[in-house]
Amino acid sequence: MADVGVRVARHEDVVAVTRAQIRAWRLGYREFLPEGPLEQMTGPAAEELWQRQWEEAVDSPPTPRHRLLVAIERVLDTDAFPALGPGGIAAAASSAAPEKVVGLASHAPAEDPDTDPTVTAELLSLLVDPDHIRRGHGSRLLHATVDYLRQDEFSSLIAWVFADNHAMLAFLESSGWGEDGAERVLDMGRPVRMIRMTTDIRP
Repeated sequence: MADVGVRVARHEDVVAVTRAQIRAWRLGYREFLPEGPLEQMTGPAAEELWQRQWEEAVDSPPTPRHRLLVAIERVLDTDAFPALGPGGIAAAASSAAPEKVVGLASHAPAEDPDTDPTVTAELLSLLVDPDHIRRGHGSRLLHATVDYLRQDEFSSLIAWVFADNHAMLAFLESSGWGEDGAERVLDMGRPVRMIRMTTDIRP
């Protein structure tokens, strides 16, 4: 049995955040990104760079509106539950494993020139470790992101997604997102197209 949730990242989460990102990219992007660039994005040198960047994001965010969230799991020992007896929950809690970071989401005020950063935010990353997908972590991360952005008085949210990342596009579309017509093309040895997705997050 697992206790799950989302919270703001702490310094001690950075290594696990980096590992989850690298693992998610290696598995999730291998179908549509060229092998060479993907290796550059996920190799040892890149992993060190990402870790330093996440450390800075957690320890010294540019503004309070820049935020990194983590999805966590804590595995409970169900054998510790006395059968219908008092104190079962307390017993399980006392035998719980430490929290494990299994996903991440980061957001910031949007920087695209056609957006207003006072009311539009960008979802910079939303990734779940491949060993922990299909457990609701992505949805919880997205919902928590929207909750924080509403507190910060944002009214819309954008995200740049690889056009061939069909899983991510389907997930966002199922959550009420849609394309806004903006595109960009990355040179990764061959053209790789990205599309901008958007959603209204007003209550």
